Amino acid sequence: MIGTSNITLRLGKKALFEDVNIKFTEGNCYGLIGANGAGKSTFLKILTGELEPTKGEVYVTPGQRISFLKQDHFQYNDYKVLDAVILGNPRLYEIMQEKDAIYAKEDFTDEDGIRASELEAEFANLDGWSAEANAAMLLEGLGVETEFHEKTVGEIETPLKVKVLLAQALFGDPDILLLDEPTNHLDLDAIAWLEEFLINFNNTLIVVSHDRYFLNKVCTHIADIDYARIQLYTGNYDFWYESSQLLINQMREANKKKEEKIKELQEFISRFSANASKSKQATSRKRALEKIQLDEIKPSSRKYPYIDFRPSREIGNEVLSVEHLSKTVNGVKVLDDLSFQLGREDKVALVGGNELAKTTLLQILSGEMEPDEGNYKWGITTSRSYFPKDNNHLFDCEDTIVEWLMPFSPEKDVTYVRGFLGRMLFAGDDGIKKVRVLSGGEKVRCILSKMMIQATNILLFDEPTNHLDMESITALNNALIKFPGVVLFTSHDHQFVQTTANRIIEILPNGKYIDKMTTYDEYLESDETARKRTIYTMDPDSDN
Repeated sequence: MIGTSNITLRLGKKALFEDVNIKFTEGNCYGLIGANGAGKSTFLKILTGELEPTKGEVYVTPGQRISFLKQDHFQYNDYKVLDAVILGNPRLYEIMQEKDAIYAKEDFTDEDGIRASELEAEFANLDGWSAEANAAMLLEGLGVETEFHEKTVGEIETPLKVKVLLAQALFGDPDILLLDEPTNHLDLDAIAWLEEFLINFNNTLIVVSHDRYFLNKVCTHIADIDYARIQLYTGNYDFWYESSQLLINQMREANKKKEEKIKELQEFISRFSANASKSKQATSRKRALEKIQLDEIKPSSRKYPYIDFRPSREIGNEVLSVEHLSKTVNGVKVLDDLSFQLGREDKVALVGGNELAKTTLLQILSGEMEPDEGNYKWGITTSRSYFPKDNNHLFDCEDTIVEWLMPFSPEKDVTYVRGFLGRMLFAGDDGIKKVRVLSGGEKVRCILSKMMIQATNILLFDEPTNHLDMESITALNNALIKFPGVVLFTSHDHQFVQTTANRIIEILPNGKYIDKMTTYDEYLESDETARKRTIYTMDPDSDN
């Protein structure tokens, strides 16, 4: 168990938390939610002791071990991958190192023997004999293949480093597990594995995530940060949303009835207060009026951007034709003989564990890269906007936000451009901020503003939900559902894919593909065995 007693954290004059009292108990998974800047990550750091509160204290059941997902991808570069995972239990790793040092001595003494015996007992108690096997199981579950286990962390790519750090946090059955955005940069298969792991985790789990489907799958409770307070709800994310909306509606209805009662009492008092025969009744109603208190209904601190993609031209029947497309990147063929056509109502999710292949296809179709073989052709009625996964280069300039957006606008009017920025929560002086200093989420909102103002009928997205908060993801999700044009996108957000796509194209490990007109959930159910094959040969003209 872990909890807080009167935790307060002040940053200057602002209170990020005020007298927070909350208890997280064994056997439950708590989803910690709140708007950007509400303090979710900060609260986790307070729980781990990395950050001292202004007032109050954190209490933990004596003897319980806390594990926290670290975000420093370079901290363990000199360690073997397996060792980095085992470091999730620092005491176990210390024992292993000390044991090895003792057994390596040439002049092994009686004192060394006694110490080795003590260490062996503690080693066995911590399940040390299974440590490497358990670490390997976690890595393989997250998609880090055996060939990488003996490499150093510094030798592997960043996406694999992310998985190593996650495996480290999960290692050794910690008593209290704190995960800050664990699904970031994970492919959908790894997320599905993590969901099952956490569903079966029997200790105390607190998780921050912007993935609604993930929170619905794993959470038993929701801890909502709003206005420096944390309110605890039983149930998953959807249950929290429905409950919080129901509570607000109930308070509004109660206030409406109270206001009607207040009006009725005021009218009686005004009418009969001067009437001697009714004075006692008027006085009684005055007392009743004084007792009526309206419920204070604070609007949430959450802010939803207004996202609405409106094409300036209706799309024709000929949208996109791709024929025998192939591409090799760094000596590896990531796309191999892709052929498909898009229809005017297609909303296509590109899925599969090969991130480079999906990004490469979108770069080719957006005109940023040339294929090695094959060709593609966009219809003459089509116009396209592209959201690149790596978008920092777009902001490598000294422009303000307004200056950055202006070239994409058909109306060269500052007020018109500011209107689009306002929809994306850039208010007032935000428009004169330099784009170079924007946060990841602000850059995403800038690109979405650009795509709205361009008014194209084809939208290409490569991981648009990265860096967005829950409210912005929901707004983008709803915008794509109602968008009347064609969408081709990648995302690791299960609910985003399931609710947006009506067609799935999976890029397979060998560059081949599977193409189905179906929802994502139906695809997973129907092709669970087919999509795990290592050799694929697909006929692009078939129904499969």
